[in-house]
Amino acid sequence: MSDEFKYELAKDLGFYDTVKNGGWGEIRARDAGNMVKRAIEIAEQQMAQNQNNR
Repeated sequence: MSDEFKYELAKDLGFYDTVKNGGWGEIRARDAGNMVKRAIEIAEQQMAQNQNNR
């Protein structure tokens, strides 16, 4: 996962300020889990779109 994508997810999930001020080590485990969950959802959507475009 690229850093740019991680920052985008942090913004979308509402904890970007925490990352900006304290780094990734300052986020809660729940936030990290939500970030991974959202990344998986996005990947699944992209895979489904790619299959539909065939």
